[in-house]
Amino acid sequence: MQDEATDQMNPAERASMEMSRREALATLGKLGLGGAAAAAALSAGNIPGAFAARADTLPKHGYKFVFVNHVTTNPFFTPTQYGAADACGLLGCSYQWTGSQNSIVSEMVRAVQTAIAGNADGIAVCLIDQQAFNAPVSSAISKGIPVIAYNADVPTNARFGYIGQDLFASGQQMGNHIVASVPAGGHVALFIATPGSLNIQPRIDGAIASIKASGKNITYTTIATGAATPGEQAAVESYYLGHQTVNGLFAVDGGSPAGVAITSKKHGLQKKGIATGGYDLLPETIADIASGDMGFTIDQQPYLQGFYPVVQLFLYKASGGLMFPSNTNTGLKFVTKANVATYQTPSRFEGTKA
Repeated sequence: MQDEATDQMNPAERASMEMSRREALATLGKLGLGGAAAAAALSAGNIPGAFAARADTLPKHGYKFVFVNHVTTNPFFTPTQYGAADACGLLGCSYQWTGSQNSIVSEMVRAVQTAIAGNADGIAVCLIDQQAFNAPVSSAISKGIPVIAYNADVPTNARFGYIGQDLFASGQQMGNHIVASVPAGGHVALFIATPGSLNIQPRIDGAIASIKASGKNITYTTIATGAATPGEQAAVESYYLGHQTVNGLFAVDGGSPAGVAITSKKHGLQKKGIATGGYDLLPETIADIASGDMGFTIDQQPYLQGFYPVVQLFLYKASGGLMFPSNTNTGLKFVTKANVATYQTPSRFEGTKA
């Protein structure tokens, strides 16, 4: 039986969902997880239930993986942790969530070193710095510990693969939306939590590249908002109050767009013709897109950034290295008022339901 959110989908979206379910069922079957109970649970959207229905048929390796994150308490990564937990439930593994709360690279490096010392079976790490992770990642690999980058990448690092969005390309697409949102030109503000951090800097670089390539009379200012969500929101509102002639407010991380959304609603920016947009799916952002107070946000599917690393690390270990990790683009989906209804239903995939 379809739920209300499914009923509101257009035919293309509904077909996409059904294809995803069929692909998931096929994958479960290949892994020995087929059967009526698993199929029924999956069709109902109960991923943990689908896994539990037949997970006992898999050999239990008991692998222990470590995720090293740059903002461990940021709500953006709630669905990432759900994804890791679901994959571990499917494959009989466990994972640890560690790193830094405030994007402090030295704390993340220490977390990688601790994982190595603890003989982790695999490490997934956000490579937010160009150089700092090179030595610890190489050290892990030399000791037989596979390492995968997720959410942020350094292609020259020795990591085995990257799972996440193509960040520069997504920034370019955001830049195209910015250009379309301010057709008469003018000045826009571009908010970024931590300039230089490789999980978000490529996005703002891509957005700026598209703005420049458009040839339109659009100027921009970049504003650092910090790694903590409450501070990001305050920084966005503070900037607007000091620059009320701005033509658009846009953000490239998770917390800053929520600040854009809150500021837009509080000060009626959409009615004033001030364009807004950002990334990710914090509740404030989704609510204000639904109400018309926020123009758009970009979904990079964070659940997959937890699920796929576990699967790839598991397969590498279980196959003795025959199944080598591969780069996986978790995609880009623009969320607007036209399709936001599908994001308002509680979902483990977006972090709003346990």
